[in-house]
Amino acid sequence: MSASGPPKSASAVSAARRRDVIDALRRGAVPENGLDLLATGLGRFQTALDAELDAVVAGSSVFKAVRGEYGSGKTFFSRWLGERARRRNFAVAEIQISENETPLHKLETVYRRLTERMATSSFPPSALRPVADAWFYALEEDSLAAGASEEELPAAVEQLLVQRLTEVSRHAPSFAAALRGYRAALEAGDEPTAAAVLAWLGGQPHVAAAARRAAGVRGDLDHFGALGFLQGLLTVLRDSGHSGLFVVLDEVETLQRVRSDARDKALNALRQLIDEVHSGRFPGLYLLITGTPAFYDGTQGVQRLAPLAQRLATDFTTDPRFDNPRAVQLRLPGFTLDSLVGLGGTIRDLYEAGAADPDRVRKLADDAYVADLARAVSGALGGKVGVAPRLFLKKLVGDVLDRIDQFEDFDPRQHYRLTVASSELTDVERNLAAGPAFSADDIDIDIDIDPDVR
Repeated sequence: MSASGPPKSASAVSAARRRDVIDALRRGAVPENGLDLLATGLGRFQTALDAELDAVVAGSSVFKAVRGEYGSGKTFFSRWLGERARRRNFAVAEIQISENETPLHKLETVYRRLTERMATSSFPPSALRPVADAWFYALEEDSLAAGASEEELPAAVEQLLVQRLTEVSRHAPSFAAALRGYRAALEAGDEPTAAAVLAWLGGQPHVAAAARRAAGVRGDLDHFGALGFLQGLLTVLRDSGHSGLFVVLDEVETLQRVRSDARDKALNALRQLIDEVHSGRFPGLYLLITGTPAFYDGTQGVQRLAPLAQRLATDFTTDPRFDNPRAVQLRLPGFTLDSLVGLGGTIRDLYEAGAADPDRVRKLADDAYVADLARAVSGALGGKVGVAPRLFLKKLVGDVLDRIDQFEDFDPRQHYRLTVASSELTDVERNLAAGPAFSADDIDIDIDIDPDVR
C-alpha cells in the first residue's frame, strides 16, 4: 500500500491517543481509535466514502461490501471508516457474524447485538439508554419551543412522539409503545421497570412479563419486527441530534461454514437488507459488510443466491489501481513487503514520540532493522506477507520497542531472536506457518545481519 498523503506528525498526537494505539498493537489487536494515524493506502477511497457518509447525513442510506483476504486489513478499514463516521456524529456499531452468537438469518439477534454494541462520540457501548433519554429531552425542548406550558408538556411530548414515529408504527407499533412505557416508568420512579422495558426495546429476550405488561407489549422481538425496530432506532438517533448510524457486519464469510439451510436463510436475509437499504426505508443508515473473495465469488457464498450475486456484482478484472471506489464492492489489495515496512516505520515514529529516549529508539530500531523484522515475520508465516501485519506489529511493539524503551543496554540486533510460538498464532496464521520448512509448534528465526552485508 502506498501512503495516502503526508503522515501526521507523531509529535502532534496526544499522549492518550498514542497510548491507545500502541497498547492495542502490543496485544495484537486492531486499535479502536486513532486509526487515522495508521491509515496508509486508503487515500484513493477517501473522497468517495466521505461523499457517501455526507449523503447519509442528508437522509440517504448506503450499502457497501468490502472484500479482502485474511490480513488485508478489512477490520482496520471498517474501523477507520467508522471513525470518520463518528466524527460526523454518527452512532457506530460493529457486529461479528457467527453461527452460534450472531447468525445472520436471525435479524432479531443482529438487531440485539447492534444495540448492545452501539457507541457514540460521547457514550461507549451500549449507548441505547443515553440516546433514548436524549430523544425525550429533544421532544420536550421542541414542545416548549412550540409554546407548550409545563402543564401541557406531557401531552405535547406524547403528540410529538406519535408524529415522529408514524412511519415506524406502520411496521412496528410496539416500538412506540415500548418508548412510552419506558418514559412512564421513569416518571413514576420505577427504575427496574424502565430498565427492563428499554432492554426489551433493544431486542433482549426473556424480559419480565410484568415489565412488558406495564409497557403494553407482548412476546419477544422476531425476525420481521427487527427491521421495524431498526427503522425506529434511526428515527430516534436523528431526532436526538445524531447524523446517522454506521453498522459493520464483520466476517460474513463464516456463512460458508454453516448448515446449508441456515446459509440459504442468511444469504436471503442479506439480500433483504440490501433491498431495504436501497428502497429508502432506512434513511440515515450506512451498512458495511466485510468478507473474503471466496465468500463473494465461491459457490458456497454469494453465488449460491443469484439475486444476491446480481446486487453485489462488481468488475475486478482490471488493474486494481483503477477500481471504482463508488462501486458496491471495494477490493483491499492487502500488504506488500514495502507497505508492511512502511507501516512499521510509522509505528516506530509514533512510539518514539512518547519514548523516554526517542533518539535511542530511532537508532536501534532504524528503517533497516524494521525491514529485517518484517521479512523475518513474513518468512515465519510461509512468506505470506498479507498475513503478517498483526503479528509483525505485535512483535515490533511488544518485543522490540518496549525493550529498547525500558532497558538501556538492550540492542535488538544482539539480544533479540524472533520466536513465533504456535499458541500466539490464529488458526489461519498457524496453518500457513506449518509448512515443510517450519514447525507448527515453534519457529525460531535469527534475524542478525552479517556485518559485511551491512
